[in-house]
Formats: sequence, structure tokens, C-alpha cells
Amino acid sequence: MRSVSGSGERLLAILGLFSEDTPEWAPEDMMQALGFSRPTLYRYLKTLKDAGYLVSLPQAGYTLGPRVTELDFLMRRSDPLIAASDPHLEALARAFVGSAFVVRFYDRNMLCVASEVSTPTPRSSYPRGRPMPIGKGAVSRAIVAFLPPKDRAALVSDYLDAFVTSGIGTTKDAVLTELKRIRRNRVATARGEVTPGLVGVAAPILAGDGTPVGALCLSTEEATLTDTRLAALRETIRDRAEAISDALSHPQARASA
Repeated sequence: MRSVSGSGERLLAILGLFSEDTPEWAPEDMMQALGFSRPTLYRYLKTLKDAGYLVSLPQAGYTLGPRVTELDFLMRRSDPLIAASDPHLEALARAFVGSAFVVRFYDRNMLCVASEVSTPTPRSSYPRGRPMPIGKGAVSRAIVAFLPPKDRAALVSDYLDAFVTSGIGTTKDAVLTELKRIRRNRVATARGEVTPGLVGVAAPILAGDGTPVGALCLSTEEATLTDTRLAALRETIRDRAEAISDALSHPQARASA
């Protein structure tokens, strides 16, 4: 049972229940998960339904509503990360066959928010909107490597099994050492960790204070990627991620360009 107080927290707690594993909720299950009384729950459910955040049918549970789709549309039009990344995604997709995408990082979540594909048969286990795993893949390492030291160590501790399974170290210290190396190189590479047969190359997108807001990545078929091509991809990803970071840190320069 979650501990929440205040109207805003209660509304967010209800919306926070919905996930890929549980996209539909019955009121009884909501009460058990959140500890709300029936009158309290139904009061907030009515508020969310009236605002379009939830929908329901008679004798059925609640699911997310059309307002969520509307907000997604508005985010895609207004998110500065997407705006700064779009030309780089297009250029990456032209230069390398595969799926180029940008990931946003928030509250220990990594989410693809925009992508560009240059292969007729794209393969991805984590398309736009589906949360990506922490500890597996190039995106995770590129982002975690640039967290402040205390946050980095805490996250590695909490997801150590995933980091170890990915093969970058067998202990916390070994994982942190590898992340420091990635931090120096400003680019990470992973082979088949997220999707079998694919190589992912990612570099961090940083805010003005040096903390990660996301990552730029391209995934491509390992069978077609030579060492020379991989080296070129790593350099390109790193350079374009740095350009996006610079654009986010200097929005006036981006607007006048």
C-alpha cells in the first residue's frame, strides 16, 4: 500500500498505477493498492474521468483516456529535447542503417520519445513510449555514467543484478569502474543485450550542469557492422549528442540558427 496525502498526490497515485503489465484496473484493486476508502477513490476517479484522463465501461475496469493522447501530441510539439534532436536523428538514419532514437531520463525512468528509422524491417524491443530497462544496454550505461557520484553508486546498487548480467562487471566496484571509463569516452556500446542480434551505440545528452537528461542512440544489425563502421558510428553518436546538449544549454542560439 502506498502512502499518499493531498489531492494532487492522490490523483497522481491513481494514474501511476497504470503500466504495461496492468493497463486496466478495477476499483477494488485500486483501493487495495492505494489504501483509499471507496468514497475517496470514486471521488478522484470521477475527477479524472471528467478531465479525460481515464475512461471506463459498465462492468469493466478503468483505462487511460484520450487526454493522455492529447498531452502526448503536445509534448511532441513542444519538448525542447525532441526539437533539438530531430535533425540529428534524421542525419543518423541517413548515414547508418538502423533505428536512431532519443531517450529521456526522469526519476529513474528511460523512455524513447522520438525516433527515425532507415531500415525496411526495424527491430526494437523498446519502441517509443515503452520504458527501457536500467542496467541493460548502451542507453542505460551512457546515462548512468553521467549521474552525480552518489546517485550513480546508489542506482548501481539497486540494479546490480541487471548490470552484472549485462557483462560489464561482476561486482559493484567493477561496474562503477566501467561506467567511469564510459564517462571518459562519452559513448557506450552494447551487443545484443536489449534485442538479440542488434548493436546499440549511445551517448549522453546533458543539461547545462552536466547531469543527463537523456541519450542519443542508434541500433543496427550486428552482422552488417564492421569494426571500421562501428568506430565511425561511435564518433558520430558522441558528436551529435554533444551538439544536442549544446543546443539545449543555449536555446537562443538554436532558435536563431
